[in-house]
Amino acid sequence: MNAQQPFSYDAFIELAAADPAVVGLVLKGSQAHDGMITPYSDHDLYVVVADDTENGPPRFAGHRGPGLDLVVVTLSEFRGAGMPDWERYALARARIVLDRLDGDIARILADRARLNADEAYRDSAAWLDAYANSLCRSVKNHRDGLALAARLDAADSMRFLLELLFALDRRPRPYNKYLEWELARHPLPGWDTDALLRAVERVSATGDVSAQQHLFALVEKTARAAGHDEVLDAWGDSLDLMRPPVGGAGG
Repeated sequence: MNAQQPFSYDAFIELAAADPAVVGLVLKGSQAHDGMITPYSDHDLYVVVADDTENGPPRFAGHRGPGLDLVVVTLSEFRGAGMPDWERYALARARIVLDRLDGDIARILADRARLNADEAYRDSAAWLDAYANSLCRSVKNHRDGLALAARLDAADSMRFLLELLFALDRRPRPYNKYLEWELARHPLPGWDTDALLRAVERVSATGDVSAQQHLFALVEKTARAAGHDEVLDAWGDSLDLMRPPVGGAGG
């Protein structure tokens, strides 16, 4: 087999498993999510090689093909030094195909799947502020008759909201493709999954102000319980725009 005849997934697994320099194989993406595989799904595979491996990460560079997407990394890189944050969710739900390190590959994945307390608090504070900013802009734009701007800001706010809610649960936010899959199997504590998804869909599609305000009331309660009073109180009188009107029905 060569560049013109690329390896199949099974053939590559056999090849890599026979190479003592390969210390781990980790499958990510749709193939690692039950029920998400389509005819277009390829196999996204991390090939973890020992740090002293000759040729390093380029070792298997010629074995990629239409159905096989390889990321070859050293063990040190896989431990975190060379792993981008946007891969965190992919690793959180990845499947281990090979672990020659007595469970060390599994421990690395478990560590990536869970934010520590400090980063969860820091990240959730930042996402809460970003969410409040987009929400406030949306409500003000609606008030001022700027319908498109209001809808765009509302849609932006849903991205920040989801980042916030997952950070509060010390989890990386799933990619949009896997949001419903993730929540169906691992709901966010204290949130009704169906109601949350309906609210996210409605706000993203319409920018409905009452729906945004009703959702913010729930978020504010959750965020204050998590110790984020300072972030919220910094918004001062603008909180009145974000909250449901006093005596109103909400959304």
